Amino acid sequence: MNTLNDFPITRKWPARHPERLQLYSLPTPNGVKVSIALEELGLPYEAHRVSFDTQEQLSPEFLSLNPNNKIPAILDPHGPGGRPLALWESGAILLYLADKTGQLLSQDPATRWHTVQWLMWQMGGAGPMFGQLGFFHKFAGKDWDDKRPRDRYAAESARLLGVLDRQLHGRDWVLGSDYSIADIAIFPWVRNLVGFYEAGELVGFGRFTQVRRVLDAFVARPAVQRGLQVPGV
Repeated sequence: MNTLNDFPITRKWPARHPERLQLYSLPTPNGVKVSIALEELGLPYEAHRVSFDTQEQLSPEFLSLNPNNKIPAILDPHGPGGRPLALWESGAILLYLADKTGQLLSQDPATRWHTVQWLMWQMGGAGPMFGQLGFFHKFAGKDWDDKRPRDRYAAESARLLGVLDRQLHGRDWVLGSDYSIADIAIFPWVRNLVGFYEAGELVGFGRFTQVRRVLDAFVARPAVQRGLQVPGV
């Protein structure tokens, strides 16, 4: 496939600016990871809203790009070797954008791998646990009288926040003074946990003073504020 028009997804979501990176997403914690990174990096992109209300993530066009039917996904017209690249999974996309631009991921090998380590911590730990807690606390969990599932995820979420709090002690960001894709991966999920999921009291968020400090600094960044609104209605 040599041009964007060769990708079936562009039939459902036509590219008005085919020279730009195409983003297929929603403003969820995983979705905004990519829009925030794009805003931080200053890369030109075009955002397309994938409506879960009408199950567009299950459409043949979307599945042609991401067979896992999850957002976000991207289509970069200027991929490796100058050929278009389709990519999904938010963590993989963050790594790709960091490599593409040489930003938000240290070139020092040790720091680089420590950044990847914290990215994997979010992908395998904080994201799934916070999401499950949100399900049992705010949504369908109310239909179960047995609160053990909710409490199990609340305890694990609190443990993970403790891990993060200790890491942030004496540091501006997760890896120290340098802001990175690890921060972009982690803090949308922390924000969602205490905001949209309304689980701050349940996990005792007030005691994690370092997490609160860095979350405030993260949300105050202009690029983060823009990225949190992408894609619009």
